[in-house]
Amino acid sequence: MAKHEKLSVGIVIERRELDNPWQDYRWTPVDVIPGIVIEPGSEWKKLREGDGWVHFLIGSREIELFRGETEGYRSNLSNDPPRIYVVLNPGEEADDPEVVPFMVTVCPYEGESYTESGENIVEGVDMPPEIIGWVQAFIDKHHVDAPFLKRKQKKAYDPRKGSQRPRPRVDQDKREDS
Repeated sequence: MAKHEKLSVGIVIERRELDNPWQDYRWTPVDVIPGIVIEPGSEWKKLREGDGWVHFLIGSREIELFRGETEGYRSNLSNDPPRIYVVLNPGEEADDPEVVPFMVTVCPYEGESYTESGENIVEGVDMPPEIIGWVQAFIDKHHVDAPFLKRKQKKAYDPRKGSQRPRPRVDQDKREDS
């Protein structure tokens, strides 16, 4: 039984003109297209445009599902609508575009972890129905409810109470060797 599954998606972003002296455009993921595979370094494809905005198909990435992360997927599918989180990085080289696709995920916890640096663009886009079905089938096959285990609190050393600091336990074999 496969422990993880993959599905390639094309990434669609919007370039919106801004009236801002420090920034010309805002880049935002707006859609994913299931089943699209685009070679890295391929030219962007203009899909549609309007007054002050353009949508581009900029590349593809794989959504990966892992058995141990089904709780996050379940949480996502409980949202209306479920989301696919797209992570874009700023282009680093002189010949790179302003943004490059980094990853896509259906786990909201993983998506959130990429917001911490402040450099990435992380946005959720609506999850297409065929991906919802694929994720739900994976959850149905692999999810196991984990029981809640409450940890017992260890007693802290308090010098005011005159108790002795707990000593590390030494195995009997180690004491005999000394």
